[in-house]
Amino acid sequence: MKDNKQRQVADVVAEQIERLVVDGVLKVGQALPSERRMGAKLGVSRSALREGLQLLRSRGIIETRQGSASRVARLSALPDSSPLMHLLAAQPETLYDLLEMRALLEGEAARLAALRGTEADFVILGRRYQEMLAAHEDLQSHDGPNHAHLDHAFHLAIGDASHNPVLVHILRSLNELTLSSVFASVNNLYHRPERLKQIQRQHARVYHAVVQRLPAVAQRAAREHIQSLSAGFREIELQERRLDRATLRLEGWA
Repeated sequence: MKDNKQRQVADVVAEQIERLVVDGVLKVGQALPSERRMGAKLGVSRSALREGLQLLRSRGIIETRQGSASRVARLSALPDSSPLMHLLAAQPETLYDLLEMRALLEGEAARLAALRGTEADFVILGRRYQEMLAAHEDLQSHDGPNHAHLDHAFHLAIGDASHNPVLVHILRSLNELTLSSVFASVNNLYHRPERLKQIQRQHARVYHAVVQRLPAVAQRAAREHIQSLSAGFREIELQERRLDRATLRLEGWA
């Protein structure tokens, strides 16, 4: 039987790791560091660390598969595969509902990031921003999914810098839906030079407002960026309808 002191230390270890998950330091699917490294960082013995990890396994916070490292488990019961998420993804019109929600959530995330972001957050955000810009320079690669993931990573980095764990987890719980809207932007807007330049200017405004700690400007810039995407999609739809009508007339249907 383990003594009470060992169990108490294990509880503390579990709480420390849970805090890292809540704060987004350890993300869903991320492999945990080695026991030696984690023990050193937390200042506990390997036996106490193992007890703490076992508590987290029993709570479903981490999972361990044979032959691989322990990882942070999916915490929200596969929301992206739920019937509701399927219905939302399957109905094109819900794209505008999602963009409306993104404008609210990401606007607030940008505001909080400008208020609360640390220099370390801004280093990470700067890296995501530069990676996204580099991808824009290589649009001829036609690697839409990669461009979408880099664009999405930039937005997620702003969310992380908000230091609101609930907001971060809400944003990440909508990950697949949000990524689909980003891919729609890449697929429909990036190849239009004037639209791409507009998106780049908007990203730049959001980025600089956050790192310069201008919360109201950051919130407005993030909202306007998402609202502009929605307007862009609406315009494309109108253009396609006009083309369809003109084609039908040309073919003698009218």
